[in-house]
Amino acid sequence: MSEVCVVGEINLDLILYGLPKDLPPDREVLASGLAFTLGSSSAIFAHNLHVLGTQVGFISKIGGDPLGKMALDRLSVVGVDTSCVKQGTSKTSTGLTVVLPHAHDRYMLTYPGTMFEMQYSDIDMDYVLGARHLHLSSFFLHRALRPRIPDLFRQAKEAGLTTSLDTNDDPEDLWGLDLNEVLKYVDVFLPNEREAKKIARTEDPSQALNQLAGLAKVVVIKRGSSPSLCRSGNQEWSCAPPFAEVVDDVGAGDTFDSAFVHLYLRGAKLDDCLAFANIAAAYSVTKAGGTEAFRDRADLFSFMRRQWAAMGKGAFPLHD
Repeated sequence: MSEVCVVGEINLDLILYGLPKDLPPDREVLASGLAFTLGSSSAIFAHNLHVLGTQVGFISKIGGDPLGKMALDRLSVVGVDTSCVKQGTSKTSTGLTVVLPHAHDRYMLTYPGTMFEMQYSDIDMDYVLGARHLHLSSFFLHRALRPRIPDLFRQAKEAGLTTSLDTNDDPEDLWGLDLNEVLKYVDVFLPNEREAKKIARTEDPSQALNQLAGLAKVVVIKRGSSPSLCRSGNQEWSCAPPFAEVVDDVGAGDTFDSAFVHLYLRGAKLDDCLAFANIAAAYSVTKAGGTEAFRDRADLFSFMRRQWAAMGKGAFPLHD
């Protein structure tokens, strides 16, 4: 069985680079570059966690189309177990996200497809409960599953699993309070700063951290190039990421999640988990797409080993 069972969405990302500053309507606007890569928070997390050395099983739903098969192939090639991914019987296709990096902003256009259709009955609970840890991403995109997500996490905790959650964005900008029912079963909650403030309904990140720390066991707030924050009980840590030449920050947060969980499952100190996650996220932005940097495991480990030493840490926690 897998160490970590990931329940979530899967799709491909189509990323267009080099768009002009202005995007006029009814004109053919040219991009200078393109990447077609594995997308979705859950799939990026699963891929990169497995590359780091944690055995991962993946539960999702795809359509009967080439996009779904291509996405699964990207996971399978690194060893992620996709045997519990269901293929839908409707005409709904696998989702697709078009990403438009634009100056200092990033526009994301998502066709959700089968991610809206996955429901509790699609999940093999014996498979989930056979793992050590449950992770779920994109809470607000799982429209059919969402009413049963509290049950999913409650059963995982009752079976002795540890758990983690990354809500990602809420496209409707409602940030429903049903999330609070899930958070009481969450060991590691991993929002970014904007998400944390939205969920806590405050503009103060410190207040958001304090409030969310009363709901989940460990709260980690990702802040891009600014120091990330971690809170557990009355203890708090912060850690700045190392410098990296940014090619594309798509999936950096999901990579951060994967690295934090990788060390967390090995009983590492939370400040080490935080540092390790920052290093992994920094490396992920050096290539286009959320998983491309992690396809070169040797270079990944070399970068992380150097940065770990530069932070004055002890023995490097990965093994070639």
